[in-house]
Amino acid sequence: MARIEIENLTKKFGELAALDNVSISLEKGQIVGLLGPNGSGKTTLIKILNGLLTPTGGSAKINGMEPGVGTKKVVAYLPDRNALPDYMTTDQLMDLYGDFFADFNRQKAEAMVDDLGIDRKQQMKKMSKGTKEKLQLCLVMAREAEVYLLDEPIGGVDPATRDYILKTIISNYNEDAVVIISTHLIADIESVLDDVIFLKNGKVELHKSAEEIREETGESVDQLFREVFKC
Repeated sequence: MARIEIENLTKKFGELAALDNVSISLEKGQIVGLLGPNGSGKTTLIKILNGLLTPTGGSAKINGMEPGVGTKKVVAYLPDRNALPDYMTTDQLMDLYGDFFADFNRQKAEAMVDDLGIDRKQQMKKMSKGTKEKLQLCLVMAREAEVYLLDEPIGGVDPATRDYILKTIISNYNEDAVVIISTHLIADIESVLDDVIFLKNGKVELHKSAEEIREETGESVDQLFREVFKC
């Protein structure tokens, strides 16, 4: 059974179709790039998979279940904006994750936090934007989840930190999981991708393995993306 099965998924906001008849099947053990410009439907799709939005039509299933209480136990979600209580310290946030998620690996989280030099006693509101993003990623990747939904995980950080974040994703995710990375910074993540989905105006423009793209077109994923989405 596919880890994620999306069939004829549509999501409308008024007259606007953010997602239009999207069908995607993803197996376990893959890192998938969900790629497209702003407004292409990436965040809407991730929010539906996380149970934050309900479809207008069609279906999305994780391990055969519609997103909801049952899937929260197996889905680790990194939103594109900070959603954590900013009065809490790093230690308190690790406590919080440990209370909420049975699959949270505290030892792994502490190792990542210490590796990045994040102060365990500092409140989140006193951290820089980049440090907040790093901390959120540490908390999410310390879960032994079956699906990781990462919305723009490298959007606001410097190139050196991007490299660390990608290394963190590769070395810490459960190998039976699906990792979906939503981004428009393709060149930075291309080396870690197994599968690629191009979303354009709420539709799937392309869904292939990264290797197939390079073999069939002689181009990198980034080069093909620039061609497909050129203004």
